[in-house]
Amino acid sequence: MRANLFVIFLFLFHFSSFGAVVLQYHHVSDTTPKSTSITPEQFAVHLKYLQENSFNVVPLSQLINNIKNQQPLKNKTVAITFDDAYVDILTNAKPLLDDYKYPYTIFVNPSIINRNEDAHVKGKNSHYLSWAQLKALGDEGVIIANHGFEHDSLTRITGDLSQEQWLAQQTVLLLKAESIIKEKTGQSWHYFAYPYGEYSPEIQRWINKNNFIGFSQQSGAIGLNTDLTNVPRFPASMPYDKISGLRDKLNSLPFNIKLQGEQANTIFKFKQIKSITFNVETDDFYKSGLHCYISGLGKQKIAWQGDSSFTINFSDNLPIGRVRCNCTAASISKPGRYYWYSKPWFILNTNRQWYHL
Repeated sequence: MRANLFVIFLFLFHFSSFGAVVLQYHHVSDTTPKSTSITPEQFAVHLKYLQENSFNVVPLSQLINNIKNQQPLKNKTVAITFDDAYVDILTNAKPLLDDYKYPYTIFVNPSIINRNEDAHVKGKNSHYLSWAQLKALGDEGVIIANHGFEHDSLTRITGDLSQEQWLAQQTVLLLKAESIIKEKTGQSWHYFAYPYGEYSPEIQRWINKNNFIGFSQQSGAIGLNTDLTNVPRFPASMPYDKISGLRDKLNSLPFNIKLQGEQANTIFKFKQIKSITFNVETDDFYKSGLHCYISGLGKQKIAWQGDSSFTINFSDNLPIGRVRCNCTAASISKPGRYYWYSKPWFILNTNRQWYHL
């Protein structure tokens, strides 16, 4: 009996130590803005790579349920997502995904879909899918989820509202969007992808209070300890669409890193933040093999504070705009694979004005 329990323990430990990856796309087209696009040809390369390398492509719901229920994640698990519900998902992505029988999720903005309904009714071209098209995709198994009523950042408070008033207003819009999606497609997952990937600890608490799962846009693998108010996704459009770079991301492992207090904040004005300290909850890597890079600044020096935390004193001021710190370290127990963690910052002008989107 004791031997059987030991075998079960080893099985659970083995699989729970693996992670999963969520890929984020927007357009699948060679005529749309490169910053949010992947060509159909390169998208086909991605799907072929997943198949030829035995990746386990699952519905997003299966992945989230595994984390909710603390069920072991199968090795090399991947979920595919699209933001904004562009029509080229139907015309260019769907035929390729159907060939491989791969499930996927589309995050939609109901107000934008509503405004484009007239174009569909009048037979005019629209950049966005219609409700009828989304319903048909949903009926085939595609997950249709919430990207906000409009495509508005939740962190950019407008008018003279207090944060409490702003979040009360956004609650109405969030639930309105969810209600419309349910009415039009029959689906209500309570999944929410942050527009522009912008969020803060206050927004995370708000998402949790409203019983939603929050999806961000910074890189990183997912594990059983992933915070479900901030599920990372790897952007896979240009310029991150080359297999040479995507390979390591698809094989990445969740880096169990925690931030506390002010260190968890994401919004700062220019020159306000000078350093950050990460608390690490895994030791399956060599300290000398940990590398952290900040967008616009490059590789950073790491100062260890004992065995389980390290500090980065930034080499320069974090630039105004969306900034990422990516930290990776080679796994000791799984040669060839890397732990991967990303921390986003949204750096405002010195007068606390937001940068342009």
